[in-house]
Amino acid sequence: MTSRKHYNVVAAVIEVDGKVLCMQRGVTRYEYTSHRWEFPGGKIEPGETPQQALHRELIEEMELDVEVHEHLATVTHDYPDFTITLAAYRCTAATTDFLMREHAANRWLPWDELPSLEWCAADEKLIAQFDRS
Repeated sequence: MTSRKHYNVVAAVIEVDGKVLCMQRGVTRYEYTSHRWEFPGGKIEPGETPQQALHRELIEEMELDVEVHEHLATVTHDYPDFTITLAAYRCTAATTDFLMREHAANRWLPWDELPSLEWCAADEKLIAQFDRS
């Protein structure tokens, strides 16, 4: 039996004026993540803290400089081909202007409308964990 790949991943929950940034993936290698929505972020590289990884990934993918704040939630999800542990952090940005190098679309949605999108499964689990009371 081969062991499945495991990735440690971070996600930025960026809120501006009560709306959260949601990013739509384009076509991916896997049908179950293609065109799905996610919070921006990426893999943690060896030697990086989650906060450093999040800052680096958003600069690389979006040219968006963020300040990383508190940890919001962490989930683990088994996709058919790999497993990820996804940690979400609240982030702030000085601007809402960014490039979309890795994504097909974006939306700014109020918290209560997040479930209306077709999310990647791990991000969907995150949303269920957020305490918005």
